[in-house]
Amino acid sequence: MMQKQPLLGLTLTELQQVVKNLGMPGFAAKQIASWLYDKNVTSVDEMTNLSLKHRSLLKEEYEVGVEPPVEAMRSADGTVKYLFRAGEGHFVEAVYIPDDDRATLCVSSQVGCKMNCKFCMTGKQGFTASLTAHQIINQIHALPEREKLTNIVMMGMGEPLDNLDEVLKALEIMTSAYGYGWSPKRVTLSSVGLRKGLQRFVEECECHLAISLHSPVPMQRRELMPAEKAFSITEIVDLLRNYDFSKQRRLSFEYIVFKGVNDSMVYARELLKLLRGLDCRINLIRFHAIPGVELEGADMETMTKFRDYLTSHGLFTTIRASRGEDIFAACGMLSTAKQEGINKN
Repeated sequence: MMQKQPLLGLTLTELQQVVKNLGMPGFAAKQIASWLYDKNVTSVDEMTNLSLKHRSLLKEEYEVGVEPPVEAMRSADGTVKYLFRAGEGHFVEAVYIPDDDRATLCVSSQVGCKMNCKFCMTGKQGFTASLTAHQIINQIHALPEREKLTNIVMMGMGEPLDNLDEVLKALEIMTSAYGYGWSPKRVTLSSVGLRKGLQRFVEECECHLAISLHSPVPMQRRELMPAEKAFSITEIVDLLRNYDFSKQRRLSFEYIVFKGVNDSMVYARELLKLLRGLDCRINLIRFHAIPGVELEGADMETMTKFRDYLTSHGLFTTIRASRGEDIFAACGMLSTAKQEGINKN
């Protein structure tokens, strides 16, 4: 029996091609998009403004393709980590983070990751596959708390700029009138900074950008993040200086504070030098320990001092609240455990 193609994750342009190939009227593409992204149907039969004949034609080759999560872990603080199937024997994680009047979903873009950052569990998995736009959108669409979502961060498993075509399609669906219709200000993409993808993302998309920085010293950043060899943080900053982040679009830098590694005022001063004149903010992040990695997180007193120094010198800096520690909310832990469990059986 022929495997049906999912409709979920198709852009309006792709849906127009689908209806054209099936001999359906052109306006049916917008109708299908509305059923998928506005009315959240789970089957073609629910698309009642399509004729029975056209629904039947559509069903021969396509299905909506909503795939619910296979597992969930709930934290005492309300954070929920969901595990989604991503092909045979592979899994990705999405983390739902409620916070007063906000609810953020951290979405994955790849199974595993090629970047191999020293402090990241997903990097330890190695790389398996890039997700399709369907698999990215499904993490949002099949989320039990979907109606409560206010923000999306592409900060889950994988490097989004290493899967840019599919990520851009998913971002288009999130922010277009035919899709979820969210403001680009509600969506942030996080990246280590890949040369070929970064410029394209900034020029083709209006969503916020967060760069994983973690050290302003190139030699040290290279030890923490091998991607520094290919495209250095100084080159990334130079490229970003060509764009205007002073209006609605936000540029931020993620900085995990490691005890005795990058937490002294020497690093704070280097950060000021590196980012001088750039309209941006810094998010300081507490490190969640992961197995087999000797790095430790700095204490809150050190992080507060670091933040206050940067802020007093004109660099807007926040300490990100740590969430879901009891369920290892940092990405890669649950999928690694699931993967290893499958391999043992």
